[in-house]
Amino acid sequence: MKCLSAAVIAMSPLLTFAGGSNYGVAPGANPGFAAKVSEWPVPTPRFARDPAIAPDGSIFIAVMSGNKVARFDTRTQTFKEWDMPSGHRPHGLLVDKQGMVWTTGNGNGTIGKLDPAVNKIVEYKTPSTGGGPHTLVISEDQRTIWFTLQGGDKVASLDTQSGAIKEYAMPGGPYGLSLDKAGNVWVCRMGDNKMGKLDPGTGHTSEVDTGRGSRPRRVATAPDGMLWITYYGNGKLARLDPAAMKVVKEYQLPHGDSGPYAVNTDGAGIVWVNEINTDTVVRFDPKTEQMRVVKLPSSGVGIRKMTVDTRGRLWYMGSHNGRLGVIE
Repeated sequence: MKCLSAAVIAMSPLLTFAGGSNYGVAPGANPGFAAKVSEWPVPTPRFARDPAIAPDGSIFIAVMSGNKVARFDTRTQTFKEWDMPSGHRPHGLLVDKQGMVWTTGNGNGTIGKLDPAVNKIVEYKTPSTGGGPHTLVISEDQRTIWFTLQGGDKVASLDTQSGAIKEYAMPGGPYGLSLDKAGNVWVCRMGDNKMGKLDPGTGHTSEVDTGRGSRPRRVATAPDGMLWITYYGNGKLARLDPAAMKVVKEYQLPHGDSGPYAVNTDGAGIVWVNEINTDTVVRFDPKTEQMRVVKLPSSGVGIRKMTVDTRGRLWYMGSHNGRLGVIE
């Protein structure tokens, strides 16, 4: 596979609270950040998206329009693909601590479970029809997967042992979501400019208004428990205190109305956010409030999700240009 830059630099892993995207692998920190970017073309570039780290360090990717799941071996820099069931159209993707790959079947209203070791795929049907399973996260104990149903105005849980699914009403076209340190589910209600909160223990929902035109798109949980949110509508990054139920500060991103989309945090609390309209990724240090802009080597990239590995490297997938990338 062709790489756009030199090989990656080895860093010692630093494991912390498994926040960020709430996937199976805790994000690390990278004190030697050098803003180096490498990219590889994926075998099937048909709206590939939403990369996730596996326990062995490999990267899994949902190939939505190609109806596949792909795996990138970071050591050999080679890809492998699995065909998903007809009509599945994987959108979101995560890998649990046992190496199982979970996907949201946006095309057929299911949650998929792929065991890559034995090439076995199981689908769990959601109660709603036409709900459009979208983004998913997993609890710290790996027992529950939470996911949004953007078209059905709901958020749902799946028991990873029984496969049972339970749905809760969540208006506003729910999009990205994350879990706070208390286990509450926070949902970006992009359609009505609010952040929704679900208490899993009681089923009670509440909300925080993010302001007219903000259009919150994705959210990540930092090691200190704060939530970081991209405001796709006005080009801002916001910090929300989940205990206080309020947005405590907003930051204008460097390129103005740049369509901030994906967001994640590393093990040291550094916040990463991409500006989809300008092919840039911003590294934000909350302690100094300084932003560093990383210009990507490709144009028309189209990042929709980013993830941080145990070495603090940021991985992204260009849905528009079909390239998997890493920033270190």
